[in-house]
Amino acid sequence: MINLFKFYSLFNILFRNGVEETPYTRLCSTKNILTVNGQFPGPTLYVTKGETVIVDVYNKGSYNITIHWHGVKMPRYPWSDGPEYPKIIFSSEEGTLWWHAHSDWSRATVHGAIIIYPKKGTSYPFPKPNAEVPILLGEWWKKDIMEVLTEFVQNGGDPQISDAFTINGQPGDLYPCSKPETFKLLVDYGKMYLLRIINVDMQDILFFSIAKHQITVVGTDASYTKPLARDYIAISPGQTIDVLLEANQSPDHYYMAARAYSSAKGVEYDNTTTTAVVQYNGNYTPSPPSLPFLPGYNDTNASVNFTGSLRSLANKDHPVDVPTNITTQLIFTVSMNTFPCPLNRTCKGPNGTMLAASVNNISFVNPKIDVLEAYYYQINGVFGTRFPSFPPYVFNFTAEYLSLLLELPNRWTEVKVLDYDSVVELVFQGTNLVAGTDHPIHLHGYSFYVVGWGFGNFNKDKDPLGYNLVDPPLQNTIAVPKNGWTTVRFKAHNPGVWLMHCHIERHFTWGMDMVFIVKNGPSPEVQLLPPPPDMPPC
Repeated sequence: MINLFKFYSLFNILFRNGVEETPYTRLCSTKNILTVNGQFPGPTLYVTKGETVIVDVYNKGSYNITIHWHGVKMPRYPWSDGPEYPKIIFSSEEGTLWWHAHSDWSRATVHGAIIIYPKKGTSYPFPKPNAEVPILLGEWWKKDIMEVLTEFVQNGGDPQISDAFTINGQPGDLYPCSKPETFKLLVDYGKMYLLRIINVDMQDILFFSIAKHQITVVGTDASYTKPLARDYIAISPGQTIDVLLEANQSPDHYYMAARAYSSAKGVEYDNTTTTAVVQYNGNYTPSPPSLPFLPGYNDTNASVNFTGSLRSLANKDHPVDVPTNITTQLIFTVSMNTFPCPLNRTCKGPNGTMLAASVNNISFVNPKIDVLEAYYYQINGVFGTRFPSFPPYVFNFTAEYLSLLLELPNRWTEVKVLDYDSVVELVFQGTNLVAGTDHPIHLHGYSFYVVGWGFGNFNKDKDPLGYNLVDPPLQNTIAVPKNGWTTVRFKAHNPGVWLMHCHIERHFTWGMDMVFIVKNGPSPEVQLLPPPPDMPPC
């Protein structure tokens, strides 16, 4: 449990915390989970744009844990990006982000919202809402989450699917022993509500909707967007979406609901639906709430059509700066893979193999010494610098049938080194190896402009002609569509060591991650800061 017991309204905000296990009951059974302040989800962190926050964490849990401040760029200070180190530097972010454990699978219960308000003297670029409410979309296993992790890592197959999805920690009316605790959003007719929606789910992109209400998207990943009115949204693990809800229907009870979008053929998924209730205040006899429209579980077009409709606000107060003079061109395949089953073991992957995942055919191996520490102190032999800029094998990546020989990746610890201030265009190319599926890719230390996407194999001559270089969304997590591609651009102006990975947790566990090292700039103000003097050893 992280105990939050001090708050100082200064430039530096101090939180002191302790971590321990807490019993929680869901779905008719009780188990111990790691919590923050005894809360599931954990407490919301409120800051103002540009502030620096200091968090002290005391770990009283039964195993090591790290905390990641998801989407916070940490200028020149990767020492706080994921580990226990407490200094959190906010810069250009404004809107909704979140924090979560970044150790093993403990983020299933250790997570919470970060709300970043505009600087004093500025305001939202939309009418001020009457209230703001974080909506965290998660999931719940009856089994201990570390047992789930250990089991599938050992047997080489898919992990056990969750027993329920949750809205703000509660499964909702459709699950056993859950209805009395269903989350309720109380609203007044005629008022406007800002819902800060975060997908804290471990495994699935989710569809979300509210019965008989449209919602208007106004931000994603702590960056404002042009207003986008929709009946539903698709939100990837790791992603945040801010929406306005106008309470304009007859006073009654209405379900908000979320369920999985799962595109991989033959892969088991949680097909349940989590609900909460939008409850109008007033004197009336409520009707039984009905479920809203949600796209089908495998409706790829519904997912990509929503994501592809997002546009940056791109106005005078919130301009865009889309890189155009590209100096570093990269193409990364993101693939499912398999390894042969070790001798004297039984494996549950396809054809008795062990499931794996890769970026450019490298299934990343975590070194015993942290890459950041090895880079800063110039420790040799920890990592290599030969991560390929392009796929090492070129084939029809999205063909229906592919050779089993292509499924075997390399197990290496290679990084990609970028010059300071290089202008990067990175194409993520999905493949149909093992099971084609979507991959929500998250980059630490940066946000990027999503300038294009499409199905099939990326065509370097034709596809860039359709790029949006006017008002592309600025995000830190983007779903690469099933058997498709996505192009992002960013300027490498944040020196340090930055992880990039798929935010579907099993893919990350299997090796779909890699590391960028961004070199120092020419002067001290654009160089990596030293580690804190009290940094504990890894």
